[in-house]
Amino acid sequence: MDRRRLKNRVVKKITNFALRCGILIKVFLKGGTMKIFCLFIIFVLSLTVYSYAQEDAILIDDFENPISGGPEGTVDYGAGGGSSVTVKGSTDIKKCGNQSLEITYDAVPGGYMWAARGSDLDAKNTGWLVAPEAVDWTKLYAISFYMYGSNSKANIAFDIKDNGKEIWRFMVEDNFTGWKKVIIPFNDFFVRSDWQPDNADKNSNLDFPIRSFQFEPRPEAKGTVYFDCAELIKAK
Repeated sequence: MDRRRLKNRVVKKITNFALRCGILIKVFLKGGTMKIFCLFIIFVLSLTVYSYAQEDAILIDDFENPISGGPEGTVDYGAGGGSSVTVKGSTDIKKCGNQSLEITYDAVPGGYMWAARGSDLDAKNTGWLVAPEAVDWTKLYAISFYMYGSNSKANIAFDIKDNGKEIWRFMVEDNFTGWKKVIIPFNDFFVRSDWQPDNADKNSNLDFPIRSFQFEPRPEAKGTVYFDCAELIKAK
């Protein structure tokens, strides 16, 4: 078999593979064929790596929608006991997409605050990209997010609310600068002891699906922190 026929057969096989993956690609076998062929190979391999990476995690929130509060808001947030918090979308400091969630806070002793996303919250438009009921939680072991730190040494509580409305907590220290991916295995969460909703089942069992998550800078601290790309991590 001559080289041209062999090359044509290889290109045909790869093209058929790409078509089976739902990609419509036309390779013209004329001037510059080898260059096109090499670029096509790189393209297919990149898609394969990307698809593999996507299979390891489920993106549940990218904070791309307009950030707002109130009954119709996209973030359920507030503060009390002398603390204060504001949230908005940041287009200057972001990890993925066009914006991140920017939280500016002043956490004083005896005060509290929250900034939450998910289901069954007071604000109506806080839902994740994927409904909790649509996720197979038996295949997951962790939740993650990107945090942009300023090495302020502030402690940030990351809470999740389970299907029984019980709140579980994990503490993150702002002891780094720039973006960092924080991965939290579900086994590392502990039941929040200082407060639980009145309607929480309080059974000290993490009941899936997880309904929402929230960030709470803890006293005594003041500053700004950014979050992006919340994901559920699949077990390997």
